Amino acid sequence: MDDAVTRLDERFSAPGAQPTTWEAAREVLENAQVSWISTVRTNGRPHVTPLVAVWLDGALHFTTGPQEQKALNLAANPHVALTTGCNTWDSGLDVVVEGVARRVTDRAMLGRLAAAWREKWDGSWQFEVGEEGFHHEGGGLALVYAVEPVKVLAFGKGAFSHTRHRPAEQRLP
Repeated sequence: MDDAVTRLDERFSAPGAQPTTWEAAREVLENAQVSWISTVRTNGRPHVTPLVAVWLDGALHFTTGPQEQKALNLAANPHVALTTGCNTWDSGLDVVVEGVARRVTDRAMLGRLAAAWREKWDGSWQFEVGEEGFHHEGGGLALVYAVEPVKVLAFGKGAFSHTRHRPAEQRLP
């Protein structure tokens, strides 16, 4: 999404606020230690849980066990919101990624993602590439998902700003 269309929403921004650049929002996604995923259960109730994610090739990637609630939810409804940022009021940047989670099963891509997880967390996350996703010691199968942003919201704090980023090919309001 390097060709993002960026727009400040003045309704929710301080007077004179500047839009958050796509580069700044992407940096938050790349460096986040924890993100939160929001999915919807089959009965319509929301489900929110923390996870670790990797930004690679214009998408946010995460894992889940096949029987975890988020995997069950995604099987019925792949639309998600992933959030990250900081829990302060007057400084920092919060970022929300909206999109559709799709399974990653391509072995070459899984290999690149396994390397990205190892690198980001200094070897703390070790995955082996398998037929259906990742395998890790003592944990079994981990399904891998990618979320290509349909919309990214960036909430600047301090000098409050509300910025929306969309892929250039999208012409939605």
